Amino acid sequence: MTATPPASGRSSQAADAAQPVRKKGYAQLRDYAVIGDGRCAALIARDGSVDWLAWPDLDSPSLFAAVLDPVRGGRFLLQPDVPYTASRRYLPGTNVLETTFTTGHGTVRLTDALTLPDATSLAPGRELVRGIEGLAGSVPMRWSVQPRFSYGTRAPHLTHRAGVPVATFGPDAVAVCAWNAGQPQLTGNAVASGFRSEAGTQAVIALAYAHQEPLVLPTRTECEARLDHTTATWRQWCADRTYTGPWREAVMRSALALKLLVFAPSGAVAAAATTSLPEEVGGERNWDYRFSWIRDSAFTLDAFLQLGCAPEATSYFWWLMHASQLTHPRLNVLYRLNGGTRAPEQVLPLSGYRGSAPVRLGNAAAGQLQLDTYGELLQTAWLHATAGHRLDADIARRLAQTADFICTTWQQPDAGIWEVRSTLQHFTQSKMMCWITLDRALDLAARHLIPDRHAPRWRRERQAIADFVDTCCFSPHRNSYVRSADSDDMDAGVLLGLLHGYLPPNDPRMHATVAAIQQTLQDGPYVARYLGADGVPGGEGAFLACSFWLVEALARCGRTDQAVSLMDQLVALANDVGLYSEEIDPTTGDFLGNLPQGLSHLALISAACAIGEATR
Repeated sequence: MTATPPASGRSSQAADAAQPVRKKGYAQLRDYAVIGDGRCAALIARDGSVDWLAWPDLDSPSLFAAVLDPVRGGRFLLQPDVPYTASRRYLPGTNVLETTFTTGHGTVRLTDALTLPDATSLAPGRELVRGIEGLAGSVPMRWSVQPRFSYGTRAPHLTHRAGVPVATFGPDAVAVCAWNAGQPQLTGNAVASGFRSEAGTQAVIALAYAHQEPLVLPTRTECEARLDHTTATWRQWCADRTYTGPWREAVMRSALALKLLVFAPSGAVAAAATTSLPEEVGGERNWDYRFSWIRDSAFTLDAFLQLGCAPEATSYFWWLMHASQLTHPRLNVLYRLNGGTRAPEQVLPLSGYRGSAPVRLGNAAAGQLQLDTYGELLQTAWLHATAGHRLDADIARRLAQTADFICTTWQQPDAGIWEVRSTLQHFTQSKMMCWITLDRALDLAARHLIPDRHAPRWRRERQAIADFVDTCCFSPHRNSYVRSADSDDMDAGVLLGLLHGYLPPNDPRMHATVAAIQQTLQDGPYVARYLGADGVPGGEGAFLACSFWLVEALARCGRTDQAVSLMDQLVALANDVGLYSEEIDPTTGDFLGNLPQGLSHLALISAACAIGEATR
């Protein structure tokens, strides 16, 4: 039986107040919001606790990791010291979070941001600013900064500099600056205090960070000015976006969430801001997603172009070209945000979210063969070039060599888009994307954008791939493309090959495949990734991106009414501030997997735009 979807996420209007609940120290994943500055990101629970923050970069070791271990992980707690309810929103058009605490003694508003530097003052290397405003009454507040460096494995050395508490470990230093928020006390391995928030008063607590550089101690005026500057900068960025359809609020929130995953120093886009949040509570499907996956590249570039994010699209494309050059002609499945290729998998000594172990650092999928990535690369280059951007001679040559590589490689089995850790197979979606590789290469060559000397071979191999897919990967029993050659298992990943153009939208096989996926993998708004084993024990929830891919496929097939209905249901599955994780438990509605999940938000944007194109 399908669960009733949770209330719709509302990113610019505070949702109904609720009393935050933790079980054995863990908040629900649905209760997290994210803030960021283009270099790092923090997860903040509904109860005001910063439970995840990695400094100085998105993929750095964590300073706070209570989401993975409430005892050893560390956190920054800030909340009323009396019973309360909490409602939240993002300030409209921003990634600045506002939480309103309501108590029997009065009301307090908390504003959180990882601030963006401005040109008016010397800023710390990284800065978290928390503003506390008394709205009514007199509310006792308590706060505690519990830094635990290096994924909770290193307790801080606490001291004072110029009267300000500072936590240090090796080359890292964090200052705890507080104004009108009580006198900070060094207690054990924490900096803590309490105060009363009176109506009309304002307090500020800021964390200032330095890594192998002098620690800047900001003033209150500078912190408040950067908070205002950060709010204004986000609003300007959001105002420049071009989507105007019926799901604008959800699309804009997805765009803002995606922007938090863009690593500004390089232009790379991380798959998620976290590591090891489980696909099954208590299970071992816990992966580090703080890398940039080639499989997401076409959706990423297309979303940037659809939303009018030209600088982000250009930066991401050139990062992708640079990173892939390091391993050419082979592609890594994923790359580090700085373009590096090493991602050895390690296990961290943390208990894991609600006992979901192991907690992993790195990702062993980096060394897999996933043939679909080559199609994603050529599709991305094709989108970039057909949007009017240049391909220089070296990139054009490498793209042609990638097509040559696929001509000699497409017949191999691979790990597929879902990164199976069992026997390699001839996955249908992988073969479809090999076809896309050669099809896009032929189109670019016809446009005289890449060398065409091997075009006849590309054409022959493209036909050979199509013959294999249509003969071996289409099941007469299912009347559908299936997961792999000579199988009857269903796989929603096949939708990606169709969405990228393996078949035209009016082809009967595309319509039949969409119908078969609805029949076998869909349950209400939820769509499972596949039926079949993948070599990893345990189960998982419904994969949100698959649901949005189904929306897009329905729209392209002309079934707009069904697409709109499913889209409305999926928009309602966001949490109270409009964010999505990787998966949802269809029975409880609980979030599963890392968050915010870039692919979920990318697929939402793509689905909304596809419906817009279909209705036009």
